[in-house]
Amino acid sequence: MCTSIVEIARAEGMAKRGDQWFALSHAVVAYDHARHAPLGDVITLDFINAELEPAARAGVELTLETARELRDALDRAIAAAEFEEAEVRGKGAAAGRVRAA
Repeated sequence: MCTSIVEIARAEGMAKRGDQWFALSHAVVAYDHARHAPLGDVITLDFINAELEPAARAGVELTLETARELRDALDRAIAAAEFEEAEVRGKGAAAGRVRAA
């Protein structure tokens, strides 16, 4: 059964397919049946450029547990990067932010 759980976000960056890099325009996050991984339902991440051919995508299928761990890792990395950016620019750390170990 399809879940119809889909979130789309603007994306700015680069993705790689084969030996070529392409600019991103969107990231699509969905929860549905795995298409390639030997798993049941998965979180899929598709990084795409809507201006290019359909093959301009980098896709990932993750278990819910792996997606949670990735989310936590992203949160830690973003918090550390924000702290670093504030320090580099001489503005001091944002209130309430603590550098992750």
